[in-house]
Amino acid sequence: MRVVSLVPSLTEAVARTVPGALVGATDWCTHPAGLDVVRVGGTKNLKTDRILSLAPDLVIANEEENRAPDLDALRAGGVEVLVTEVRTVPQAVTELDRTLTACGAPSRPRWLDEAEAAWADPPVPGRRATAVVPIWRRPWMVLGRDTFAGDVLARLGVDHLYATHAERYPRIPLDELRAARPDVVVLPDEPYRFTADDGPEAFPGLPCALVDGRYLTWYGPSLAEAPRALAAALRAAHR
Repeated sequence: MRVVSLVPSLTEAVARTVPGALVGATDWCTHPAGLDVVRVGGTKNLKTDRILSLAPDLVIANEEENRAPDLDALRAGGVEVLVTEVRTVPQAVTELDRTLTACGAPSRPRWLDEAEAAWADPPVPGRRATAVVPIWRRPWMVLGRDTFAGDVLARLGVDHLYATHAERYPRIPLDELRAARPDVVVLPDEPYRFTADDGPEAFPGLPCALVDGRYLTWYGPSLAEAPRALAAALRAAHR
C-alpha cells in the first residue's frame, strides 16, 4: 500500500499505525519527527503533479484542510482519494478508524482505544467557563460554529462565545472580543503561533491560556493526551 497524506493529523496516525505505508506528506506534516517521505506542498497549495508521480494507491485528505479542486485533479489522474470530515471528537475516532483500515492497518491501534477512553471521561471543572479562541491576528479571527476544536473545548467544560456564529472562523474586531469579557482567552500556537509575548497583551485583565495547537486541533495519537494537557493549561490560566 502506497499512501500520500494531505493532513498532518492523519500523517501522524498512519505513520504510527502502518509503518512504511506513507510515501508522501505535506510540508506541514511535522509528526512523527524525522518522517522521511516526499513532501508535496502545503495543505492548501498542493503539488498535484508530484503526488501523481508517486503513484499512490490512496490519498487521504480532509474536507476542511484541503481544496476540492486539488482533490478533483487527483481523482482525474486516476488516484483514489479518501476525504475525512471531522467536527467532533467521536467523529474523529470514527474517521481515524475508517482511514487506518483503508491504509492497510490489520487491526484498530491501541492508541485509538486509549484516545476514545480518555475522552469518555475527560477532566471537567465544577463550573463551566466561557472563552474566546483566536486562531489568527491581523486580522483577528476566532473559532465559530461547528469546529472540532470547539467540540474539544466544550467537552472540557469551556463554551466558546462564537459557537453559534454564522461563520466557522469569523473575523471579529479586537474591541468586540475584549468587550465579550470571557472567563478565559484560549491562545493556541497554530495556525497562528501565539506565545506569552504575542497574544496575551491584547487582552489586558483577562486570563489567557496558552495551549498546544496539536492537542486542540489535531485528531491522531495526540488525542489520548489532549484532555489532560488542555485541562492543565486551562487551569494554569487562572493561577
